[in-house]
Amino acid sequence: QPLDLIKNYYGEKIGIYFVFLGFYTEMLFFAAVVGLACFIYGLLSMEDNTSSTEICDPEIGGQMIMCPLCDQVCDYWRLNSTCLASKFSHLFDNESTVFFAIFMGIWVTLFLEFWKQRQARLEYEWDLVDFEEEQQQLQLRPEFEAMCKHRKLNPVTKEMEPYMPLYARIPWYFLSGATVTLWMSLVVTSMVAVIVYRLSVFATLASFMESDASLKQVKSFLTPQITTSLTGSCLNFIVILILNFFYEKISAWITKMEIPRTYQEYESSLTLKMFLFQFVNFYSSCFYVAFFKGKFVGYPGKYTYLFDEWRSEECDPGGCLIELTTQLTIIMTGKQIFGNIKEAIYPLALNWWRRRKARTNSEKLYSRWEQDHDLESFGPLGLFYEYLETVIQFGFVTLFVASFPLAPLLALINNIVEIRVDAWKLTTQYRRTVASKAHSIGVWQDILYGMAVLSVATNAFIVAFTSDIIPRLVYYYAYSTNATQPMKGYVNNSLSVFLIADFPNHTAPSEKRDFITCRYRDYRYPPDHENKYFHNMQFWHVLAAKMTFIIVMEHVVFLVKFLLAWMIPDVPKDVVERIKREKLMTIKILHDFELNKLKENLGINSNEFAKHVMIEENKAQLAKSTI
Repeated sequence: QPLDLIKNYYGEKIGIYFVFLGFYTEMLFFAAVVGLACFIYGLLSMEDNTSSTEICDPEIGGQMIMCPLCDQVCDYWRLNSTCLASKFSHLFDNESTVFFAIFMGIWVTLFLEFWKQRQARLEYEWDLVDFEEEQQQLQLRPEFEAMCKHRKLNPVTKEMEPYMPLYARIPWYFLSGATVTLWMSLVVTSMVAVIVYRLSVFATLASFMESDASLKQVKSFLTPQITTSLTGSCLNFIVILILNFFYEKISAWITKMEIPRTYQEYESSLTLKMFLFQFVNFYSSCFYVAFFKGKFVGYPGKYTYLFDEWRSEECDPGGCLIELTTQLTIIMTGKQIFGNIKEAIYPLALNWWRRRKARTNSEKLYSRWEQDHDLESFGPLGLFYEYLETVIQFGFVTLFVASFPLAPLLALINNIVEIRVDAWKLTTQYRRTVASKAHSIGVWQDILYGMAVLSVATNAFIVAFTSDIIPRLVYYYAYSTNATQPMKGYVNNSLSVFLIADFPNHTAPSEKRDFITCRYRDYRYPPDHENKYFHNMQFWHVLAAKMTFIIVMEHVVFLVKFLLAWMIPDVPKDVVERIKREKLMTIKILHDFELNKLKENLGINSNEFAKHVMIEENKAQLAKSTI
């Protein structure tokens, strides 16, 4: 990118945004390459995966009768019906998942540390070392001055300035907090509504597919679980976009009514509102699938129910990771495509409409500068929404990347397009903005640091509780009895047995079957054990292994993060030396200027003074050599 030309034409504030976006895209290239390698490893090892081989085997998975996934209307089903889903799950749930989760924890640290260096170098090159951005940001907003009726003496300037007493602000602060809380609650409510939709539609699809013989072929690759997951994710994405559209308008209005004193207060208030809401709006469904779905299901005969009516959602026998991948892919890809289309079409359509209204028969009556003036205004919050979009994408790339190694690749492709779309719309669709200075990306850097720390915890929990890697490792090292094929028998080991006769009357399918037991995903004692249906010892071993993995992974990644942050200086060494040299030269120039001025005031001729100094120095050296 022509960064210096961008800075000269648009100012440092827009220039530093393009520098950040370009640097972030460059760093995504390394993450995308490693993520693609992990995906290719999963693709190549798919056929050698023992678990999916056993699930697809008619003699193993085909003989395992699974308990119904919903009450009454759902029938018993065979495990090999999830053959395709188990193979897809292995693409993202394999040994490379742990490596990639740890790699991304280190990558995000390197990205932030190297960005600090790039930012420091930029400050020096663009002559922003001594620039105090706060002084520019602390200027009073015209809206604040116009709406304030009180005046107060400023102790620094000793001048009367507008003042808003606290009692006048408190009602708006309460309204602001209540509105943000209400909308975040609305997001959670909509997520619960989508869950209810998935539960009700799943039961309908399951009974419909069982009764209609023509759908047997479709059911082999489009199971009720996959269909419900896909439609639920799409519905959730549509709800996210609708809520986001309305909240943007309301949050801007509320922030304006708070009457912030300075531009910095206005941006900080709006950033807090928008980021909190967007965080909950875009990530809540992913958090649900990753950390709550299938974790509190219960067991056949004693299931947990949502609102005492809908049975809690269960994960696929291979785990919930494939559903998290589906959810993440649809929301992330949909948001990026929708965002780029909106950014390109919205100003284009507005400008077309303005030109259409202003068009006359003579081109001379509608000159070039008038056409430029009639372009859409970028607005003071134009960059705010660009940064917000990038930070939300950064969250998708880091918070849930253990479930989807291709997320950095999708972000890389999107950002290459995003840079060009932003450049095109700024140069052709918007009026040239008023240039302003900035020496950093501001509060967004702190948000990125917070998300980087949170990503270590979320990825550790995803690997431990959402993927199936830890139960497989426990079986491999502690419970396998086959020395030549250690993972053989894992599927059978991971499924518990339930006696059909123990089903309550209101939950069991109405038709009688010729089998007496069914299987379900859990580690519980069989019905002929004295502690039947209680968690067995393997459950506690797996739980202990999961907690141990989380503690070890977090400590290792955090240790590496802190070591890297300590080893990589915030300001490059050559930049520090240049700044020191320039300061030293400045001091020397000032010193020489003051010395010459003093000599002039004393009436001393500088040439005669220099000769006198040389004569005295020669005398001193001659005397010293004689001695």
